[in-house]
Order: sequence, then C-alpha cells, then structure tokens
Amino acid sequence: MKKALAGGIVSLFLLSTILSACGGGNKGNESAATDSPSTNGSTEKSTVKIIGFNKEEVRKTYLDLLRQHFPNYDIQYQFVDNKQFTNVVTTYLASGGGPDILEGADARWIAAGYLEDLTSQPFVSRYYDTGIKPLTLNGKVYSIPLQSWFEGIWYNKDIFAQNGLTPPKSFDEWMELHDKLRAAGVKPQAMGAKSWEPMNKQAMAVALNDFYSKPENKDFDEKFGKGEATLSEAWLPAFKKWDETIVKKNLTPDMLGVEYDQALDEFATGKAAMWESGPWSYDTLIQKNPDLKLGMFPIPGTEEGSGWLVGGPGSAWALNKNGENKAAALEILDFTSTPEAQVALIKDSFGTSFLKGADNSDLPEQYSDSKAAFDDGHVYAPWANWGMLSGADLIMELGKQLQDHLAGGKSIEEVLKNADKKAQEIRDSMK
Repeated sequence: MKKALAGGIVSLFLLSTILSACGGGNKGNESAATDSPSTNGSTEKSTVKIIGFNKEEVRKTYLDLLRQHFPNYDIQYQFVDNKQFTNVVTTYLASGGGPDILEGADARWIAAGYLEDLTSQPFVSRYYDTGIKPLTLNGKVYSIPLQSWFEGIWYNKDIFAQNGLTPPKSFDEWMELHDKLRAAGVKPQAMGAKSWEPMNKQAMAVALNDFYSKPENKDFDEKFGKGEATLSEAWLPAFKKWDETIVKKNLTPDMLGVEYDQALDEFATGKAAMWESGPWSYDTLIQKNPDLKLGMFPIPGTEEGSGWLVGGPGSAWALNKNGENKAAALEILDFTSTPEAQVALIKDSFGTSFLKGADNSDLPEQYSDSKAAFDDGHVYAPWANWGMLSGADLIMELGKQLQDHLAGGKSIEEVLKNADKKAQEIRDSMK
C-alpha cells in the first residue's frame, strides 16, 4: 500500500527515531507553569515560539484557540519544510536558543540534553499508553502525541446492506461474513498483496486484540527489542488465528500479483466488498466512484470487543529545555491535553486523539464504526516500540515472510521464527 507506507511506516519510523511532544491541561492542574503572564495580570505579551513541519493552515483552528485562551502570549508559529526541518532545528538548539515548542525531535537532541524530560508532568498521564509508548526513550517521555494515523477495513455499505451484513465484532464473525459474501457471488476482500504491508497489518491487528490487550503483555515490545522475548512464542496463537483467512481462501496466491492501485480500483468499483487501508485513500475512492458509500471498521480479535486499528501518533510536540519561555510553553502543553484543544487539533488535520476521554463525536460518518476503538485508545503499531529494531528492515522482512506463506512456501511458525532470526541479525549488527 504505497499511501499507507507514506502515511504509516515512514511516519512511525520517524517517530521511533525522532521523539516529539504535545500536551496541555486545565489551569487548575499541578504544573511547572503555575506562574505565567497569562494569569498574573500583566499587560505585556510574552512570546512563545512554536516550530513545525506541518503548515500553519494544518494547525489554524488549534493556534487560534491557543491565542484566544492565552491572550497575554504572543504565540508565533514557524513552518519549516520537512526536508530541512531537522537541520534547521538542530542549528537553533545547538546555539542555545530556538523555539519553545517543536514538532519532531531527533534522538540525538535528547542525547545532547536539548529537550525537556516531560515524564513527571501531570498531563502525560492523560494519554493512553498506545500514544505515549512510541514517543518514549529509555523509559523517559520527551514528547506527547497529537492526532493519530490509522488504518482498518473499508467496507461497501451498499453491498453489506444488500446482503444483510453488519461490521463484525469478533474474528469468527468476520470469517462468516466472508463466507456469506462469497455465497452471494461477491468477492469478500480486495488485497494488494504484491506489497508486504497489508497482510502484515491484518495479522498484527489480531495480535493487538488477542495478545497486546492483556496487561501482562504491555512491556513485550520493549523486551523484544532488547532480545528478551520472541515473536515466534508471543505472536504464534494470534497469527494462527489470522491464518484462518488464508485457509478459507479469503486471501489467495493470485493476490501476490495485485498492486495497491489495482486493489483500490477493485474495491472502489464494487468488485469487492472490503479493502484494508486508511483515510489517505478516501478521496481517491470517492473520485473513482462518487456514489460509493463507505465505512471503516476495526480488525476484530478472537473475543468480541471494540477491535483495533493499526496506527500511532502522526505528529507530536516537544519542549526545548533551553527555551526562553519554558514555563509558558509548559502551560500551553498542559492546555493542549484537554478535550477542547484536541478537537481543535483534529479540525484541520484529520486523525483521532490519544487523550483519555477525548470527544470523537465529530468523526466523519465513514469512521463511525470505529468510534468505540478510538474511544478505547485501540490504535497501535508494535514495530514503533522495538527500539533498535524499529526501522523498516524487520517489518519488511516479516511482510515478505507472510507473502511466502500465502504462496505456500512457509508455515506460520517458520514465518515468525525467520522474523526472530532477522531481528537477532539486526541486534548483532549494532553491537
């Protein structure tokens, strides 16, 4: 999925090597920013500088809200293109100056002591772990998530209605849904399996439901990254469950020759009832078929539940340790961690919030079937939290192993064992 790669793998790879922060909260919350110009009655404005690689129009509603909420702050936003962003910010930080709040933070900035450790800030606990974990380094939080990226299963509402179907709540229901569609002469699912991504994410999503949802497994990704746990042991039951979709021939070897755009077209033109992708494909789908009625549901697990979407923080804020107005910046981060500010963030750049209790009621209609998953914080990408393994090499290898499995060349056990072998090779290469 080429758009998914750009919107998902790449951004998460950035966020696994770059840590950034956002935050906010209510004025009454305990914070380092308790004595600031916004509350001391001063008429002189205090400047707060924010730098980002998203254009100002992507943050317009949010920035307008900040300026309304903090009338005694002169909040200045500087956009720098992503291609130059790291170099520009590094120069600022190395000079001992720079912005107070920044988007995207290279791990080298943390090592150099340029970024504030936010771990003890009260607003950090307002976010689900699924949003905080990808932005944590060596047990410390240097950044806080803004809106998410995600992907799930697009479905054709007309085809579902014509066949008396509704989005599934369990994996078995999803498999039965495939059977009913096939019996009605409808291809259940389009799949561009020439890419290593889609099967990878479907299988992982079952693991999110069946493995990651258990509290005792919350530290698995960190342990796996360090070589203290293996995929072949931890993920095997969930991947075997997902493999039922291949056994039932919902996914077939011929799909290995299908490109992303071909699968998109197949789904858009009503030749298949479902297709895995994310919001980035919505406009293209509607352009191809303006009459298409779309919905997206999360991938379900063995037990009934709200399901999971594969995804993570699409952006984040960090705090300059040497910023000129750190107290005011902390106050802004605190306010950013409120439902009001999160709604403003999402207004101009669609995604969902990782804030506990965030209001997702204004979701576009096509994502209403995923609301319960969003409300539960069920948006996560395991590979973003594998430390030295978080780059593209391992996740691509796992996807290619699954392609071999679909072709009939490897068992699920071999797929995971080979992924473990690749993981160890990467660890050894970094010693």
